[in-house]
Amino acid sequence: MAQLSVGKAPSNLATLPFYAAGALFFLLLTFVLLLKSDMLLGHHFQGPVLAMVHLAALGWGTMVIYGAGHQLLPVLCERNLYSEKLAVLSFVLLTAGVLILSVAFWFLHFGTATLVGGSLVFLSSIIFLINSIATAFPFRKGAYERLFLISAPLWLVFTTGFGLLLVWNLHSPIFDASHLHLLKFHAHAGLAGWFLQLITGVSSKLVPMFLLGKSSKTYLLKWAWILQNLGLILFMVLGLTLGTTTILFLSLLLVFSGTLLWLLLLRDVFTSRLRKRIEPLMRNVAFSFLFLLLSFAMAGILLFYASTELVSLYGTLLFMGWISGIILAKTFKTLPFIIWNTHYKSFAGKKRTPMPKDLFSEKLARIQLYLYAFAMVLMALGLLLSTAPLLTLSAGLWVVLALLYCYQVFKLLGHKNTLL
Repeated sequence: MAQLSVGKAPSNLATLPFYAAGALFFLLLTFVLLLKSDMLLGHHFQGPVLAMVHLAALGWGTMVIYGAGHQLLPVLCERNLYSEKLAVLSFVLLTAGVLILSVAFWFLHFGTATLVGGSLVFLSSIIFLINSIATAFPFRKGAYERLFLISAPLWLVFTTGFGLLLVWNLHSPIFDASHLHLLKFHAHAGLAGWFLQLITGVSSKLVPMFLLGKSSKTYLLKWAWILQNLGLILFMVLGLTLGTTTILFLSLLLVFSGTLLWLLLLRDVFTSRLRKRIEPLMRNVAFSFLFLLLSFAMAGILLFYASTELVSLYGTLLFMGWISGIILAKTFKTLPFIIWNTHYKSFAGKKRTPMPKDLFSEKLARIQLYLYAFAMVLMALGLLLSTAPLLTLSAGLWVVLALLYCYQVFKLLGHKNTLL
């Protein structure tokens, strides 16, 4: 982490509240999962399931990404964050929106509450987009990762805006198509547009920093951006109007091809790295990519054969396997550095300071990663075998994992300077 530019870091108010709220939402998600794990074997359009999905996507995934994004955007774009006030406003709106939406979805109340909650989340996504674009520009030639940092928030705005329309559609129908059919496009705009593209862009810059490696094959990233967006646009336009299996499969193939090019770029960085020892946290990131690839295979299967258990498995691979795996690892690559920058930056070169990795327990972090892997395997087996006890056991492990994660996060947030 020493390679990151600390001079351009925003204030803690623009980053730390997101980590705190994200940890608490993750803990809430796992408790809900423990209470209602058997519902994963049923249809996904149930109140508690909808609440879990939005807690995972918005309260957990998007919340932490906002916080990390406000810290990393200045580093990736080599300039200050455009507005810290907008960052704080996006936190307030997102937190309130997630709380309102989750409660409303739990009770299947599609009225004023869902419209208000959805509107708050939509506004927060617009603010994040403004902050991202204003920070990323002017666009530097060859900095293809910045393309992802602009397109991903655009897809987030589309996702939250479309979701708001879907909520309105339940209140006062405005679409002729089936609501469940439209939900597929809302979900995949978020998964392939927001999460996949942001993770692609950020990792393409950070992984070379962490591994001390580089790749001259930047054209892979350029084509990854083209293919991912082309496939997603094809899915949204022709998929909505025609909806044929051929169109959907072609869209999936294009997005997968773009994802594969990105992974090939990371592989090239890995083979050229100077840092030969791979830390457990980085190994966990690589492990999470396995769940991403499995989810692509699952998406192909669902085009021809769909069941409630397989749909739940597909969502679980993406939210709990891929996205959660990355966040669980990357939190302890970014948050310790933010805390170190707060307490020890001014002492660097003057006194002997602790390293960022000394501010948290690497042993507990490794235990978290083992729990994560074991919980995911049990959950996948429980869904494949339609076995509720396995799902309950898995959910219990997720709760333990979330408690450990919250302990580590709040210990970091409460860290006191040891040199004073």
